[in-house]
Amino acid sequence: MNVAQRLIYLREKRGITTNKLANLAGISQSHLREIELGQRCPTVETLSFFCDALGISLEEFFCEGGGINPFLESAVKQLTDSQQTALANFINTMLKAIKGTDE
Repeated sequence: MNVAQRLIYLREKRGITTNKLANLAGISQSHLREIELGQRCPTVETLSFFCDALGISLEEFFCEGGGINPFLESAVKQLTDSQQTALANFINTMLKAIKGTDE
């Protein structure tokens, strides 16, 4: 997985839109879009802004397993992209309910 694909994966996994991630990272939406399309390579500083916005470290960005339970990782890999997105949205909804927040 390349940097662009990993960024898209992590963003979608968290149910975050391109616009929201760009705003959280302090980067223009067009700049983020160019990175996701592979038209630009992010600097380490820009990548760290994205990681901060996603709530992960640079190490976690480059570590695809991320320490997830092997059973869950295997199960998720069997899902289609749209099923993974739906699962990520469901988990985000559950986490918000648990925390008692509503964005």
